[in-house]
Amino acid sequence: MRRQFSPSRLFIACLFLSFAVLPHVRAHGDHKADKAAPGNLIRSAKSGAWSMGSTWEGGKVPGAGARVQIREGHIVIYDVKSDAVIRFLHVAGTLSFATNKDTLLNVGLVRIQNGEMASEHGFDCDAHVDARKPGTTQAALQVGKASEPVDAKHTASIRLHYIEGTDKESWPAIVCCGGRMDLHGAPLNRTWVRLAAPAKAGDTEITLDEAVTGWKVGDRIIVTVTNHTYAKDGPTTEERLIKQIAGTKITLTQPLAYAHLGGGDFRAEVANLSRNVVIESADPKGIRGHTMYHVGSAGSISYAELRHLGKAGVLGRYSLHFHLCGDTMRGTSVIGASIWDSHNRWLTIHGTNYLVVRDCVGYKSLGHGFFLEDGTEVFNVLDRNLAVGATRTKKLPKQVLPFDNNDGAGFWWANSLNTFTRNVAAENDNYGYRYEATPTSAVKLTMRVQQPDGTKKLVDIRTLPFVRFEDNEVHSGTGLYGFNLGEGVNN
Repeated sequence: MRRQFSPSRLFIACLFLSFAVLPHVRAHGDHKADKAAPGNLIRSAKSGAWSMGSTWEGGKVPGAGARVQIREGHIVIYDVKSDAVIRFLHVAGTLSFATNKDTLLNVGLVRIQNGEMASEHGFDCDAHVDARKPGTTQAALQVGKASEPVDAKHTASIRLHYIEGTDKESWPAIVCCGGRMDLHGAPLNRTWVRLAAPAKAGDTEITLDEAVTGWKVGDRIIVTVTNHTYAKDGPTTEERLIKQIAGTKITLTQPLAYAHLGGGDFRAEVANLSRNVVIESADPKGIRGHTMYHVGSAGSISYAELRHLGKAGVLGRYSLHFHLCGDTMRGTSVIGASIWDSHNRWLTIHGTNYLVVRDCVGYKSLGHGFFLEDGTEVFNVLDRNLAVGATRTKKLPKQVLPFDNNDGAGFWWANSLNTFTRNVAAENDNYGYRYEATPTSAVKLTMRVQQPDGTKKLVDIRTLPFVRFEDNEVHSGTGLYGFNLGEGVNN
């Protein structure tokens, strides 16, 4: 059944044993400069189109296996749809994808960072970002802009390839080290809506409760499960492709296998997973990629699709990861994103404050879905997101909070000084929503937490209230609890 939890302002303080913050474990890769000299790079000679030889030193467009550097002060327009796999791309200037044509970049590693050092190492760049020189522009990867997204008639894709001989726990990746990363696809008025009428097994047409714009023929959608019990061998959320759209009516390319409720409080959600800006792993069954923003970075994401990302069982290698950014990315938002088929969470907010996450769809994840990692995260807003199919998996090695069993929560956090509004969770293994600060660990829960004036103060995070927790819902197929706000002990 659907359970709704909607006090106007809910203040919860759960009293358990105290514990001390474990230091964040730095992982994978050193911070030494590559031995390769600049001459081993193909570097930009001036601003221009990627496809023009004159843009590059030596007059030749980068090809398969190339190590590429876009130098500070240069703006290169990525204007090709190429199958050639670039080994390494260091963006120290600006790489801006054309918004009026189809583009495809196949690459092993993209590093967005000012300076001349084109290092393939040092994934924990949060402590190793030099101050930008006066008068220089922040390094930037722009796949569309908020004011100029990629045209709806076109696609822009970055496909991440593992390069033989590189670190399997860190490659492939997009890593923003104090630079700017913007991913902006064509807007949708709604990323998910509810059914307006029941859908029966065998139906090829469904009716939405409001008309949608931006959805197209060929888009991949899900129709969430609405059975009242948790059973992996029973009804489940279904994936389908759109054959036709007419107002609130959607025709599917294949009939539904199960019935989905479409009336009252027990209606299924219909979510669109497709976007025209895509970040994906080239080999979902092999070594997957991941994306990271580090401290001092900038940029936002809107209506982008991140699929087949996340490294199973590897700490810090998530589909979308805001890593120890503190308040340096205040003003950043993730709006309307689709994050699906993740092998390590959908969105991880780690040591990062003031992030706005709205209208996003998370579908199928190993471990928790929308995840606030270490208990120091405050003043983040998660609004009207849909979490479907977070499944239990093993605890991550050397994870920050040892009491987290990574057992499949749509939303998981250990510090309530955040905002959760209008979110929906369905078909998650153990929890729809899990606030966890339990007495199962001997370490303390007193942490350095940012205050509204920007200072930091030691606080027992169990005493912190929600900023707001309102109109959140859970239904169907969640195994243990819909809402668990500090109750219970995990062994």
